[in-house]
Amino acid sequence: MKKILIIEDDISIAELQKDYLEVAGFEVQICTDGQEGEQILRQTKFDLLILDIMLPGKDGLQILRSLKEDKEIPVLLVSAKKEEIDKIKGFSLGADDYITKPFSPGELVARVKAHLENYERLKEKFSQHGKNKNILTLRGLRIDIDARRVYVNNQEIILAQKEFDLLLYLASHPNRVFSRDELFEKIWGLDSLGDTSTVTVHIARIREKIESNSLNPQYIETVWGAGYRFKV
Repeated sequence: MKKILIIEDDISIAELQKDYLEVAGFEVQICTDGQEGEQILRQTKFDLLILDIMLPGKDGLQILRSLKEDKEIPVLLVSAKKEEIDKIKGFSLGADDYITKPFSPGELVARVKAHLENYERLKEKFSQHGKNKNILTLRGLRIDIDARRVYVNNQEIILAQKEFDLLLYLASHPNRVFSRDELFEKIWGLDSLGDTSTVTVHIARIREKIESNSLNPQYIETVWGAGYRFKV
């Protein structure tokens, strides 16, 4: 049974989410304090995190920032904030989805299932890929597929889960152009349940980390009006 942690300070909302998720077959734990929630995450293994942004103790973005340094689980941010900048902040820190309150519990369950299914599919796919060719190298960039680690000129670069998945997918299909919609479907697997602008945010984050000049990238190229491709 998949385990889900909900960090939400509004207990009525958290209990409603918990009820729907348990009916759907998940094991659910609730925490109403950000700092306490982060400690629980470090002590217990979960398969997915539902994280409110506005929390006592420690806010959701702070938790997400520290979480993505050493854990790889899907994270769904929940917030009453509707501004685009808040979504961009969340995605840039490695969030997999952003849900604005109020939302239907049924939609939440659908997104949780989609993220978990997609995460398992990607792990299996990349693991199978790695059995035959577990390291990709190009012009100082090295991607260790099995270890999920990236190096540029022998220096390790820390990528969030979805940043790694996106880079690996592009590098595994060199010189092929993918639209934002295609990349969103392949990596997030949600189609209409998400926002393809997260692809743009993640590409920018990857470039900042692996490119010597993100304005003149040597690895991930923008093909104007079409999408992105990994250059070889």
